[in-house]
Amino acid sequence: MKESLLYLVGPITGVSFGESTDWREYVATKLPGHIQAVSPMRGKKYLQKEKSIKDSYEEIPLSSQKGITCRDRMDVMRCHAILVNFLGATKVSIGSVVEIAWADAWRKPIIIAMEKDNIHSHAMIREVAGFITSDLDDAIMIATAILSPTL
Repeated sequence: MKESLLYLVGPITGVSFGESTDWREYVATKLPGHIQAVSPMRGKKYLQKEKSIKDSYEEIPLSSQKGITCRDRMDVMRCHAILVNFLGATKVSIGSVVEIAWADAWRKPIIIAMEKDNIHSHAMIREVAGFITSDLDDAIMIATAILSPTL
């Protein structure tokens, strides 16, 4: 069976390493074998001690503004869908919004987990999202359903 790729979008700037990776690891464990989670935090264990991740680290090529943009854009392009986790967000994640725009431009299915009063709840975000739910497990179920080739 051909493998599907699911890109995991959510706040990174201003949150801890654990806050940016724990939910992504959880999603990865819940996906069936034919769906692989793709995380923008892969290969970035050097940020493990960060309590508030900066928007870029220019001295580290993979975490420089060009490095982040280049790899994240490539990931959105090559993935079959994106799952966005905005649950509990306290400030707008500009990078996540850009990734949503890329996904929409390339007509990738967009699944968003966010509360009704979430700071990201904006007419344009709601319009481009194929699916919006207030539960991460529901978002995982939707991603699994749309990326599964069989019943």
